[in-house]
Amino acid sequence: MADMVFRFPAPGPEPMLTDLEGWTKIEGNPTMKTWVQHTSIDGSVISGTWAATLGSWHTVYKFYEFVHLIEGQITITPDGGSPVTLRPGDGFVVEPGFKGVWKIEQPVKKHFCIKLS
Repeated sequence: MADMVFRFPAPGPEPMLTDLEGWTKIEGNPTMKTWVQHTSIDGSVISGTWAATLGSWHTVYKFYEFVHLIEGQITITPDGGSPVTLRPGDGFVVEPGFKGVWKIEQPVKKHFCIKLS
């Protein structure tokens, strides 16, 4: 049963460098790197590490995401809602259907877990 527990290694040398689906740059020229480090046995959940530079994206979420912020600072503002500022150590969830702005105020590194179905 050792394969039922997975410890993330350090992010590998070859992350995905393209912006995620549903993410549109709206301020500055932020960049992101995504390392998918694990996929669940049934393929319904992915998890890994994500890093981003300063700037803002308008985002549209199709899936549930749990995040643990490791480094940096983000202010997330739902369309028509109030901003939420998140700092290292914060854990948070973004629900499917979320639409709003992710403003990266200090370079970010986070762990994520996304439920795909």
